[in-house]
Amino acid sequence: MKHPSGGMWCAVMKPETSVRVRFAPSPTGYPHLGNIRTALFSWLFARHHGGKFLLRIEDTDVARKVEGTVDVILDSLRWLGLDWDEGPYFQSERLHYYQEAASKLIEDGFAYKCYCSRERLEMVRQEQMKRKQPPGYDGHCRNLTEQEKSQLEASGIAPVVRFKMPLEGETTLHDLIRGEVTFKNSVLSDFVLLKSDGYPTYHLANIVDDHLMAISHVLRADEWLSSTPRHILLYRALNWTPPQFAHLPMILGPDKAKLSKRHGATNIIDYREQGYLPQAMINFMALLGWSLDDKTELLSREELIEHFSLGRVSKTAAVFNKRKLEWMNGVYLRQLSPEEFARQGTPFLDRGLPSSVKRPLSSSYVRQVMPLLQERAKTLAEIPQLGDFLFFDDIEYDTNLLLSSGLDAKSAIQTIEVVLQRLQTAKTWDASSLEAVLRPLAAELNLSTRKFFGLLRVATTGRTAAPPLFQTMVVLGKEKCFKHLASALQRMSVL
Repeated sequence: MKHPSGGMWCAVMKPETSVRVRFAPSPTGYPHLGNIRTALFSWLFARHHGGKFLLRIEDTDVARKVEGTVDVILDSLRWLGLDWDEGPYFQSERLHYYQEAASKLIEDGFAYKCYCSRERLEMVRQEQMKRKQPPGYDGHCRNLTEQEKSQLEASGIAPVVRFKMPLEGETTLHDLIRGEVTFKNSVLSDFVLLKSDGYPTYHLANIVDDHLMAISHVLRADEWLSSTPRHILLYRALNWTPPQFAHLPMILGPDKAKLSKRHGATNIIDYREQGYLPQAMINFMALLGWSLDDKTELLSREELIEHFSLGRVSKTAAVFNKRKLEWMNGVYLRQLSPEEFARQGTPFLDRGLPSSVKRPLSSSYVRQVMPLLQERAKTLAEIPQLGDFLFFDDIEYDTNLLLSSGLDAKSAIQTIEVVLQRLQTAKTWDASSLEAVLRPLAAELNLSTRKFFGLLRVATTGRTAAPPLFQTMVVLGKEKCFKHLASALQRMSVL
């Protein structure tokens, strides 16, 4: 019997119609940005080539399974519009396939049963670390005699099944992103295929499923590159043709450390709750390790499908930039129709406004408010803080803000008194009429428009920064504007 070691496995590109890729998350935690970026790249690759995108839930790690995670995974993909053609398949329903493969590997001499206890394995690991050797299995059960196996079986020990790694030679693979990568077999220890409870490890289960599901290309995180020689050797031992591999670059935080919660939300559903649009998330994630060129930032889903290729995927790590995501989301928000922006934004507005605001919110008033906020919002979740003053009967703010434009109290009072007088004469309460009354008044009062409109903005909204003044005054209405201006006069009279 010859061990499946040595030589280079180099995949040959299959016809485009045979492209079959999979997204295979583990329900041991909620899907984060890196997981979903992998799903996106696989989905784009399949759609570009007219292939199939499969969904497989790798749920064989029973001890670490988190309840409800599968629903979150499916919800995340649906929210982003990453539809799947087959699945979801569940590995926990396919255990007999993995057990059959493990039995065949034992029968053919490529695997063996290991009876070592956890205590012994830990002792071996500690000794290796003391000798400054890389930790790994020492092959203790690799060459047991039949008598030794029988004695161990009789003792009732439930064994694991380990793959018998070659002790010499090299394994070389061709990665579609990184090119040729070579590993010395001697540094790779015998790894577990089947656990003592009969459940497979990732190494065995994903190989068996990828073969049975006819997966043509495996796109996965860069961290799995070091495991790929093990997988190549498994394919050879089972006499199966491996798929083509593409290991995607890591995503780092702005500080170039591995992306974590301190860099922002990592659970993909958190982004939905924070008011990001799926089309913005798709665009943003596509540029985490892939690019069309050195200048194009905004790409529709259709454009991404048209242009996506593994040849444009970077070998170097991508850097997560939340400011860029916020900018991009703002662009997509402004592309929504006013009706669609109001539809998506209203739930965020309703949740974010204080309980003192009368409910239910007036739908007609909300439709007037939303266009003012659409130009400024970077996320839907920002809407309440951008426009809450539009829903208050009385505005509260630091009175000193009224003087932030540079006027003294006396000049500010005189200015507002004149404004109130002139607004009484306004025949209609629309933006053009208000501008026709107020803009000439700045010159008449010998004030710059910056100082004049700055004072009016604070007096009517309580904010130094707000949506365009005249449109805001229209939405607030004549009665409320007069009330706020009168309140500002009263506040300044005590300064």
